[in-house]
Amino acid sequence: MPVPHYFVYVVLLSSEVLKHPKFIKANGAYKAGEPCVYVGMTGLDPDTRFDKHKAGIQANRYVQQYGVRLMPELVDDLKQPMTYKDAQYLEVEVGIKLKELGYGVWQA
Repeated sequence: MPVPHYFVYVVLLSSEVLKHPKFIKANGAYKAGEPCVYVGMTGLDPDTRFDKHKAGIQANRYVQQYGVRLMPELVDDLKQPMTYKDAQYLEVEVGIKLKELGYGVWQA
């Protein structure tokens, strides 16, 4: 049985991302003033994955251009490594929850 080693992570994006019509269109319920974030999952340490995004390695363009920092406080209850299947499910759930709170959310 494979060892759980996946994590869900959230990256704070600069509000400059709101200049992109595609981001705006994906966030019809965005509440002005709330954070914009990227929600992802990785088999790496989230800090390492964030560094790779910023370096352009298998990067999401919004994270590469507008990523400010990780927001571990938003996934504090998900610190333990998990299976790929659980990470896939929870990545979507975290995105939905944040959208319901009015955040601007991007997921790959």
